[in-house]
Amino acid sequence: MSAINSDSSVSDLVLYQSETCWFCGRVRQALAEMHVELAFRDIDHDLHFRQELASGGGKTQVPCLRIQHPDQRVEWLYESADIIAYLAARFTPRPA
Repeated sequence: MSAINSDSSVSDLVLYQSETCWFCGRVRQALAEMHVELAFRDIDHDLHFRQELASGGGKTQVPCLRIQHPDQRVEWLYESADIIAYLAARFTPRPA
């Protein structure tokens, strides 16, 4: 089996999502297929998470991936296809 991308830490990632959102489900499925576990924040079950998303990302659209960069800059990535592409580039196994 090939090695996972060396950038395999997930402590800098948080997925803002909703259990009832189909697009969020696509992202959760992709994470499961990549064997990546990261923190989820369900905006339907915790008003504080919804407020974090609105104040940080500028809107309450889900899914949204919060990325904390090493320089402490925070990026809010919306759209399930874009989130999946980012995760795949970061966590997809590379040939040995």
